[in-house]
Amino acid sequence: MAPPNGHANGSPGRTGDVAPPAPLVALTAGSARQFTAEEIRHLVAALEVPFDPSQIDWRVTNTSKNGSHPRGQVVPYADPRAYTDRLNLLVTPAGWTRKYVIHTSANFQRGKDQRVVAKVLVACELTIFGLGSHSATGEEWADDDNAGTSAEAQAFKRACTCFGLGRYLYYCAGTWVDLDERKRPKTVPALPAWATRDGWRQGLRPQQRGDSPILDSLANAKPGTDHGPAEPSSLLLQIEALAEPLGKRMYRGLLKRIARVWNPRDIQNAPLQQQVLAHMQAAARGFSRLDAALDSVGPEALTQILRSLKLQSIDQVDDLQTLREIVLALEAAAQGNVVKQ
Repeated sequence: MAPPNGHANGSPGRTGDVAPPAPLVALTAGSARQFTAEEIRHLVAALEVPFDPSQIDWRVTNTSKNGSHPRGQVVPYADPRAYTDRLNLLVTPAGWTRKYVIHTSANFQRGKDQRVVAKVLVACELTIFGLGSHSATGEEWADDDNAGTSAEAQAFKRACTCFGLGRYLYYCAGTWVDLDERKRPKTVPALPAWATRDGWRQGLRPQQRGDSPILDSLANAKPGTDHGPAEPSSLLLQIEALAEPLGKRMYRGLLKRIARVWNPRDIQNAPLQQQVLAHMQAAARGFSRLDAALDSVGPEALTQILRSLKLQSIDQVDDLQTLREIVLALEAAAQGNVVKQ
């Protein structure tokens, strides 16, 4: 488990990383000063810069067979140490902190064999002194030997993306490559220019290049086909960018209910694209409110609310009405806690 005070084991001065702006290293937990608007602008810009390629690994998210050769869809990701290194470099280890709240949920049925398994739920609050705090959650099945570590890493990285750190990785579409006999990629694709430090500093961005900004691509790409439709509209790019924050079930549920498609690029008219985007943005706001309420009541309250709706996980929610019911119930519970205090 990572130490709660925000210190990292990695090397914050790794060669080639982002140079820390001098005014941003002085604030600590005891400092009353807030960053100025100019300092915030510089800090957020430095947080958003892509990681060094040496800090990037690749994960296989989907597999398929192309004749006798297994193929896999790979996406880039960074280890939590890359995130702590960047924070340490920009604001020093004394300039930020993180706090974890860990719960184990009630038992749920999992898999085709309907095994009864609990879940590890982790909430992470990340604070950058002088800038603010953001919270996010992570979860993992308790029968995984690394459940706690995985859920903590997920929650921490999600909290970091609220400040812009590592968020660019959400825009990297999956690429199909050959796998070896152990289902590991034989080769990994090159990162797009906008996902490199030099390209980013030159002003390249995924929206400008037409790259699909989703980790788990929902486009109808087949194994061996790495190129999607050229130059999608800005509305489509905004829709696709919400795939990871919303999760598969909500993302696909809204696409199906509103536009009757699985792939947003099958939506041909702009008004319908705008309608889909509006619903997805509302869902994103709903999940943000849910995370905020969780800080007050903890994951066990969420588990009870989900049970009342006959849901095993928040990941099963696929419509705005259900999400609204959950958020309102959770906020009511949070308000009750405030009154009791």
